[in-house]
Amino acid sequence: MENESYKAEPIAEAPKFTQYDFMSTEKPFEYVAEVKDNDFLFMQRQEIVNKNAKEVHITSFKKMMKSYMQQKYPKTKSVYVNETEFENQPMTLNCGEYYCNDSGITTYTESGYPIDVCNHPIMPVERLVNIDDNTEKLKLAYKKGFMWREIIVDKETLASNNKILALAKYGVAVNSENAKYLVRYFTDIECLNFDTIPEFKSVGRLGWIANRGFSPYVDDLVFDGNETFRTFFQSVRPQGLCGKWLELTKDIRQSKKSKTARILLAASFASVLVEICDCLPFFVHIWGGTGAGKTVGLMLAASVWANPSVGDYIHTFNSTNVAQELSATFVNSLPLIMDELQIIKKSKDFDNIIYSLSEGVGRARGQKTGGIQKIGTWKNCIITSGEFPISNSASGAGAVNRIIEINCEDEKIFEDAIHVVDVVKRNYGGAGRLFVEYLQFEGKKDEIRKRQKEIFRQLINDSEITEKQAISASLLLLADELTAEVIFEDGIKLTVDDIRPYLSTKSEVDQNERCLEFIYDFVGTNQSKFNIDIDGECQSEVWGSIEGGYIYFIKTVFDRVLSDNGYNSTAFLSWANGRALLKTEPKRRTKKKRIGGRITRCVCLIDDIEDENGDDLPFF
Repeated sequence: MENESYKAEPIAEAPKFTQYDFMSTEKPFEYVAEVKDNDFLFMQRQEIVNKNAKEVHITSFKKMMKSYMQQKYPKTKSVYVNETEFENQPMTLNCGEYYCNDSGITTYTESGYPIDVCNHPIMPVERLVNIDDNTEKLKLAYKKGFMWREIIVDKETLASNNKILALAKYGVAVNSENAKYLVRYFTDIECLNFDTIPEFKSVGRLGWIANRGFSPYVDDLVFDGNETFRTFFQSVRPQGLCGKWLELTKDIRQSKKSKTARILLAASFASVLVEICDCLPFFVHIWGGTGAGKTVGLMLAASVWANPSVGDYIHTFNSTNVAQELSATFVNSLPLIMDELQIIKKSKDFDNIIYSLSEGVGRARGQKTGGIQKIGTWKNCIITSGEFPISNSASGAGAVNRIIEINCEDEKIFEDAIHVVDVVKRNYGGAGRLFVEYLQFEGKKDEIRKRQKEIFRQLINDSEITEKQAISASLLLLADELTAEVIFEDGIKLTVDDIRPYLSTKSEVDQNERCLEFIYDFVGTNQSKFNIDIDGECQSEVWGSIEGGYIYFIKTVFDRVLSDNGYNSTAFLSWANGRALLKTEPKRRTKKKRIGGRITRCVCLIDDIEDENGDDLPFF
C-alpha cells in the first residue's frame, strides 16, 4: 500500500575474522573486494572489517587492503579511500598514499620500499588567510604522548626542506633525513582535503585594517601572528561590567584634581584617531616621583581596550629597540603603553626611542635568505611613564616636538589608587570597542577629520605652539570631546587652556636656542677655564677667554663640549651666525685669537645683550 512503511531486508551479519585470517589468509580482503563495483558497499564493508581487525590487534588493515586491491585488480578503478586513523584526531582526512595511525606516518616508494615520514601523528586542521596581505598559513595539530597540540605555521616554512626544520623547536619530529618527505606530506594532504580543511580569516596585529574593520573586533577572526604576541592579542577584549568601569571613570573625570588622568584617558582613545586623521604617532609621557600613581594612570589608559595588568597589555622599557618596534607594529592603531623609563640608563637613548617610534615606520632589515624583511608600520599614541622627563636639554627639536610631557611630581593622580586598580583589573575593554564601532558609522570619519582640523587651527593661532605639538594636542582634545559625547555622556571636555601648559613652545623646541642657553651656563660654571691674568697666563686648563663682550671658545674644545652634551656644533654655528651672535672672519664661522700667548682659532660668541632698561640679559 502507498502509506505502508518500507521494510528493509535484514542484512546478513558480517563474518568474524581472527588474527590468523588477517595475517595468513586473504579471507578478510576477499570479503571486502566482493563488492568492489559498489562504492557504498565497499566502504561499508571496509569499515566493518577494519573494526574487526582492531579488535584482534591488527592496526594496518587499510594499508594491507590497499595493497591487496592494487595487486589483485590493477586495471580496476579502486574505490579504496585511505583515511587518517589517529586516536582522538581533530578531524578525519583523506591521506591518499600515506598511512596515518598512532604509530606515525609512512608511505612507500614505487618499488615498495617503506618511507617513515614522521614517527608521531601530525595533520593540518585549518587554513588561515591573512586579511592584511593575503598570505596563507596552516594550523597543524600534532600528538606527542597523550595530548594533541597546535601550532600555526606559514606556508613558506612548510614548503622548504630547510625551513621546515624550525618545527623541531615545537617538538615535531623533523630532521634533515625526513624533512623533504614531511614537506611533500603537508602539500599532498592539503590538496587532497582542500574542501575539507576549514578556511578562516586571520590577522597578525591589532588596529585598523583597510576595508575590513578593526582587529580584533572582526567576526571569526583568528590570530596568526608571532606566538610571543598571543597573550598581547588575547588581552584586548571586553571583560567584566562596562557600567562599573564607566562609574569609576566618570568620577575621575569630574574630579578637579584629575587632569592628568583625563589626559591619559584622552590619549588612549586618541590613538585610534591618528590613522583616521592621517597624523604621525606622538608621545604622552608622565613623570614624577614614586607614589604619584603613574603606573595606575597607565593601567587606567590600558583598561579602555585591554587587560591592564603589567605584562598583559602594559610593558616596560626593559626591551631592545627592535622589540619596541615589533610591539609598535603589533598594536598598530592601539596605544603602545610602556612603564618605568628609568630602566634605561643612558639618557642619550631616549631620543633614539622617540625618533624611531614617532616616525611610525620600522627599520629595513635583511633576511638570512636574502632580500629584506617586511617593514612594520604603525599610527598610534605612545603612552609612557618614568621618574624623570623623556626629553632633556640636548634633545633634538624633532624629539621634543613629538612629546607631550606631564609633570605629576607634586600631585597624586588618584585619590584612591587601590580602588582604581581593583576596578580596572576586573572591568575593562568595553569602552574601546564601543568607541571603534562609533567611528565606523557611515560618514563619521569625514566628520572627525574636519573637526580635527578646526581644533588644530584654534591651537595654531597661538604663535608660540609648534605645528606638531598642535597636531598632537588636537587629537587629544578631539578624543576627549568625542568620548564625552559617546562614551561618558557627561559634557565634561578638556579645553585648549587645559592642554596648553603641557605643550612645548617654539623656543623650547628649538635645539639651537637650548644650545645657546647651555653654552652660557657652561661658561658661567667654568669661568676659571676662561680667566687669563694680565700676564696672559691661566691658572688651569685653558678653554678660551672672555673679553670685550665676547666669549672666545677654542674651536676644538667647543666642538668636543657640544658633542659630549648632545649638540651639533656645525648646526649651532650656522644658526648663531644668521642671528648676528658671532664675530667671524670672511667665509668662516670662527675667528683667530691669541690665547695664553698663542694664536688659536676660536668661536667668538656674543657674551650678552642689554634689554631696553639697560640690564644685561643672555640672548634667549
